[in-house]
Amino acid sequence: MLPESSAVAAAMSVAERYFSPAFLNHSVRSYVWGTMYGQAHSIRCDDELLCVAALLHDIALSPSFDSHTVPFEEAGGDVARVFGLAAGWPADRVDRVGEIIVLHMRDDVGPDVDPEAHLLQVATSWDVVGRWQDEFPAGARAEILGRYPRLGFGEEFLAAFQDQARRKPGSAAAASIGRNLAGRIAVHPLDGHPAGVRGL
Repeated sequence: MLPESSAVAAAMSVAERYFSPAFLNHSVRSYVWGTMYGQAHSIRCDDELLCVAALLHDIALSPSFDSHTVPFEEAGGDVARVFGLAAGWPADRVDRVGEIIVLHMRDDVGPDVDPEAHLLQVATSWDVVGRWQDEFPAGARAEILGRYPRLGFGEEFLAAFQDQARRKPGSAAAASIGRNLAGRIAVHPLDGHPAGVRGL
């Protein structure tokens, strides 16, 4: 289901080493949801770049790469840039993977501006808080969750963001906590709450 390339294989190895099972599955689902949405809306993107960004977008929430001063998406973007350099990517591609990871926590980015960042935003906001739920049919949800179950992801993610918010009160993670992240996670349709939340 993931694109076949040495960079994707390496990013998957990094994710498997440093993520909990719940975060690992979230990272893979983020790629899958993003490609599903992109195909449905004819959004052309760099598939390898999207996949590597999806696999590594939460890397700075893992203890080994957590920064006590830099917001996790910025620290994660820096880790991804190092990854890209090690993969032998050219400088512009190295910068792109970092930029995508940073932008996934910013205000909405349109597909015409940055298709990879847009797809990662859609995918992660769906997987974390249930936004865009009408874009993902029940059959597709069941298939993906069967392959990559949530394993208590909502609670683990919320705890990570609450920790980020305490240490970095000016961060996007803290802003998410202030916008009732806990409440949105609690009614996620992927966790057995079919009504979910709409328009978030």
